[in-house]
Amino acid sequence: MTQMIATSRIKAVIGTGITGLSVARFLMQQQQAFVLLDTRSSPPNLEKIKAEFPGIQLELGELDAETLLGCEEIIVSPGISIETPAIAAAKSAGIPVVGDIELFVRYAKAPIVAITGSNAKSTVTTLVGEMAAKAGIKVAVGGNLGTPALELLADDIELYVMELSSFQLETVTKLNAKVATILNISADHLDRYADMRAYILAKLRVYFGAENIVVNRNDVLTHPPFAAGAKAIYFGGKADFGSFGLIEEDAKVFLAKNLKPLLLASELKISGKHNVDNALAALALGDAAGIPMDAMIATLKEFRGLHHRCEYVATKSGVDFYNDSKGTNIGATVAAIAGLARAPSKLIVIAGGEGKGQDFTELKPVLAVNTCSLILIGRDAPVIADAVKDFVAIEFATSLQDAINKSFAQANHGDAVLLSPACASFDMFKNYEDRGEQFCAAVLALQEKESTH
Repeated sequence: MTQMIATSRIKAVIGTGITGLSVARFLMQQQQAFVLLDTRSSPPNLEKIKAEFPGIQLELGELDAETLLGCEEIIVSPGISIETPAIAAAKSAGIPVVGDIELFVRYAKAPIVAITGSNAKSTVTTLVGEMAAKAGIKVAVGGNLGTPALELLADDIELYVMELSSFQLETVTKLNAKVATILNISADHLDRYADMRAYILAKLRVYFGAENIVVNRNDVLTHPPFAAGAKAIYFGGKADFGSFGLIEEDAKVFLAKNLKPLLLASELKISGKHNVDNALAALALGDAAGIPMDAMIATLKEFRGLHHRCEYVATKSGVDFYNDSKGTNIGATVAAIAGLARAPSKLIVIAGGEGKGQDFTELKPVLAVNTCSLILIGRDAPVIADAVKDFVAIEFATSLQDAINKSFAQANHGDAVLLSPACASFDMFKNYEDRGEQFCAAVLALQEKESTH
């Protein structure tokens, strides 16, 4: 029989995934009483959870409004909507509803670099973290990426670099970051949000209380409605005063601060035009956070990108293969296509999966101006095909392996094949990592084509 907590000062922790359990462990360390809830009747690792939290009240299945109304604070995991009826009722009754990031902010003693965006946030977060480490700064990197925020807390940390999702930002009151950014905004998670406006408003919360804000000059949706005293630094496009951008000298393109060249774009190890913007964003964030420029430039010359993010896999018979399985929304796929297109050679894009209610007509502009063809897989392949059929040649494949075989068959020397699904993976794979690993393994197993010469 589960033991009840004998105090009225109880917190509710909703969710027993990675984030929820990090909250539960943190509260135990702080000797704060809590009840643990999960909307699933049989969450994974249930017996391990019971063993780790003996004596803690555990409620499974549909949330009990009475339980929540009896708590002083509700801490919701990002995967659970705060519009869930029992949570919404408790919030209406005046009970604070927060997430792990709000708790993290209360206890963090070091400055925070806060990074969100529809795409590229993992790449930029990792890059800024490596820049800080290169400079000898005691840095902790995590949040939505890797280690949960509360597990990063330590007295010796000098800088936190945090990737934050819109779900995490929904429950943040005031982040008070040293520097904050929204890298870009494109349609995503519209199966959770009522509309794009709601999604954008969640992202904009990253700027609340920020000392400096880094703004994408080329994406008006990332611009804050008001600066509230924060210093604005722009990135992207041509460099000018007060920004990080590109300049051209002697027919060479440089990344620059203000109008001062920092390094040649060709010196970047990460490929694609979109990764030039990611490098500029990282420079702007790091500079505002006080990371020395020499360490940042050295890092950019070494950083090879992240697994499953426009990752070069192999060249087979002169055809380059790229794994962008993390491209789970249209914006990511648009950026990948624009970054890797190589006219007059062709870019063959493997896409499809669970579309999350997105409008795939947004792929039309990038397909219209680049030499591409599409091979579609997964549940929403017909939806994608119907949206773009007038702009690109389309083939359907019954599996990822079939898509790889068909792409290789139609590719010529100098072409490239890009897995960038613009969709979630759960209709066919465990997750995007599984999808990407299967892609890489299948590509590496391809036999070279016989020469026709």
